[in-house]
Amino acid sequence: MDVWRRLLLAVVCGVAVASVYAAQPVLAPMGDSLGIPAGQLGWIVSVGQFGYLAGLVLLVPLGDVVTDRRRLIAVHLVITAAGLLLTSAASTAWMAFTGLALAGMFAVVVQTTVAYAASVSPPAERGRNIGIVTSGVVIGILGARIVTGLLAEQWSWRSIYVLLGVLALGIAVLVPRALSPEERSRRPAGYGQALAALGTLFRERLFLTRGLIAFFLFASFGTLWSGLSLPLADAPWHFSEGQIGLFGLAGLAGALGAARAGGWADAGRAVPMAGFALALLIVSWAAIAPLSWSLWLPIIGIVLLDFAVQVVHVSNQHTLTSAYAERTSSVIGAYMVFYSLGSALGAAATTTVFASHGWVGSSLLGAGFATCALITWAIGKGLPDGASKTLRVTEAHGQEKKMQRADTA
Repeated sequence: MDVWRRLLLAVVCGVAVASVYAAQPVLAPMGDSLGIPAGQLGWIVSVGQFGYLAGLVLLVPLGDVVTDRRRLIAVHLVITAAGLLLTSAASTAWMAFTGLALAGMFAVVVQTTVAYAASVSPPAERGRNIGIVTSGVVIGILGARIVTGLLAEQWSWRSIYVLLGVLALGIAVLVPRALSPEERSRRPAGYGQALAALGTLFRERLFLTRGLIAFFLFASFGTLWSGLSLPLADAPWHFSEGQIGLFGLAGLAGALGAARAGGWADAGRAVPMAGFALALLIVSWAAIAPLSWSLWLPIIGIVLLDFAVQVVHVSNQHTLTSAYAERTSSVIGAYMVFYSLGSALGAAATTTVFASHGWVGSSLLGAGFATCALITWAIGKGLPDGASKTLRVTEAHGQEKKMQRADTA
């Protein structure tokens, strides 16, 4: 897969995930425009998240059913665009909620895109390609905060949904033309079989271990990004929404810095690098904790946190797509259920803890989630035989690639 196709897939992921998170910086103006009471503003984000969870269960398995994931990606993008444009034109809360739920449900095109990238990649390049493609997810989450704030100040909250809708339509046209077809080694399963296979994953040790790591990982991630605005808007900073949004740049720096994670996975170091990154995640919270009286140390901590999260996320997906190569869509969709639940837990818990114990309490919460993830990693280092065999093959490919480079040099 060449660099342009990898970048296109990363853009697909960025636009899709931004459609779920774009509302976070503009909840107040959206509520005023749509007549939503202040106590119910959280539903603007929650509706999209519930749609996303439904899509993970009902739509992602389709990637293991269809013969050409490119068309599925294009169709999902078109329906996502319809939800975004409906939201931009909404005159009532229920109209907006319908659009947000639709966009959120079909934003699971992210998982189909990652599965496609894994499927068309040679084993020695799978981790690198997954790393670049999934970087679009973090860029979409954090970039949405920055762009939404800037557009809302210049025009209105509706402008971001128009922009995302138009981008999704344009990419939907481009995807079938720019991407190469897959070569599926087996006949795709039926939809019922794919759903049944989704349920069996939750009884397998390898999958549960990686899923629980993701749960605690993104609970820690959600603790930061859902609670960050609270101390920044409070004394002594009193930052505006636009200024708070710029902190997403620190997160982007960390996420982009972790693009190398895929290469480490290809070299057979996915599991040890995940452990190192989880330890780094705990350390990052020690730097983030002084946010109520310092800025520069927490900014460094934010860079480290997003770097660590991306390394673990890429390592997890590389491990799972290697072990379950014939049902990559289903395994990634099921894995992302843990991601969604963890993010929701972190978002809900950090606001409660901050109200009673301040930002230091929230930081301890985030570090606690990170510690749980590291403990889960340590317990689950021993993999089932089948998974170990698959990972040894992947490691051999990585070593062979390194030897070829050495011979060339």
